[in-house]
Amino acid sequence: MSIFDSFNINSSGMTAQRFRMDIISENIANTNTTRTADGTPYVRKVVRFAEKGTQTPFSRILNERLDHYSGRGVKVVQVQDDTWTQMNIVYDPSHPDADENGYVTYPNVNTVTEMTNLIDASRSYEANATAFNASKNIANRGLDLGNT
Repeated sequence: MSIFDSFNINSSGMTAQRFRMDIISENIANTNTTRTADGTPYVRKVVRFAEKGTQTPFSRILNERLDHYSGRGVKVVQVQDDTWTQMNIVYDPSHPDADENGYVTYPNVNTVTEMTNLIDASRSYEANATAFNASKNIANRGLDLGNT
């Protein structure tokens, strides 16, 4: 593993966590969105990560030389809707989006959960930035050895 692999791994981690923070911010911003463009309430979004550079057996053999140069680290695989958490149903007959029984369907966004996830993503970003800076300092010290 070269020093540049560590740069690649850490920078991909920072990029992925930054994207995750953007999605979490979108979720928080839409906490009370009861109607989107398609007429349904906003649905919470979740980011899925995967290891970067993994290939199927055939493509690994076919791209053996290219795999050496592909980045290591993490990548965003998909942003999917959270279908496993129930939507929030609130009785409010005066709301314009209330159904015939007076119930309004609010998004399945829990602000406490989102803030916890935001702190987690922020800490992960900071850890990757710290590791990146440590790798950078090691590379700089290695270069300084040649100057003494």
